[in-house]
Amino acid sequence: MRAAILTDTTKCIGCRECVIACKKANRLGPELPHRWNLEDGLSARAFTSVLEGPQSSFVRKQCRHCLEPACVSACPVAALRRTEMGAVVYDSTRCMGCRYCMMACPFGIPRYEWDQPVPYVRKCTLCFERVRAGGQPACTAACPTQATIFGERDRLIALAQERIRRQPEKYVAKVWGEEEIGGTSVLYISNVDLTAVLAGRPLDQVPLPERTRTAMQAVPFAFTGVVAAMAGIRWVISRRMQRQAEDGDE
Repeated sequence: MRAAILTDTTKCIGCRECVIACKKANRLGPELPHRWNLEDGLSARAFTSVLEGPQSSFVRKQCRHCLEPACVSACPVAALRRTEMGAVVYDSTRCMGCRYCMMACPFGIPRYEWDQPVPYVRKCTLCFERVRAGGQPACTAACPTQATIFGERDRLIALAQERIRRQPEKYVAKVWGEEEIGGTSVLYISNVDLTAVLAGRPLDQVPLPERTRTAMQAVPFAFTGVVAAMAGIRWVISRRMQRQAEDGDE
C-alpha cells in the first residue's frame, strides 16, 4: 500500500482537531514563542498546522511525503529515508545536524530544535508506526468532517478527480500533489488556488533529487579536499615554526 492523505479544503471548518491529535500522538510539548519560528505554524513542537488561505478557506500544512523526496537525497548520512509505505521518516541517531534537508525541501517543512542542547530535525512522519500497525494517522482519525482522509494514494487521487468532475463549479481543476516535483503522498483539492499557501511558488513536475544528486555526490570529495588542504596548511605552518626555532637556536 502506498499510503496517502487527501485534504479537501471545502470541508475544513478550521477546528484544528488534527493539530491537537498530532501533538498528543507525537507527545509534542507546548509551543515556545521563538523569533525564528516561521509564520506557517510549523515548528519542532508542531508537525501540522491549519492556515487561513484565500477567501477565508482553511488549509492544513504538514510534510508532503514526496515520492522522490529532496530531503532524503540531500542527507549525506541517510538520516532521512522513504519507506515502502510512502512515509518519509527520520533517524536521529544518524543525524549530524547539517540541516541540508531543511534547505532542500521545496515546501519548507523540516524544523530544527534550536532550543535543545542536542537538537534534532523534526517533522511529520505520517504516523508511520500507527499505519504500519494497521491504523491511520492521528490527524485523519480526529477530523470531524472528513476534510482530511487517509487511504491508498491511487484511490485518493481517483476520488479527488471524481469530486472535481462531479462539481466543476466548486473545485479548481487540480489535485495538488499529484504531479508536482514527481508527486507527493499528501494531496489537496480546493475551491481556491493553493499554490502560494503550500509552496509559495509554482513547482514543475521534475523530481528534485534529479537536480540535487550531482551536487550531493560531490560532497564527500569536497570534504576530503578541504581536509587535505587544511592538513597541508597545518604542515606548512608547523614546518615554518620548526625552521624558525632551529634558526633561533643557532
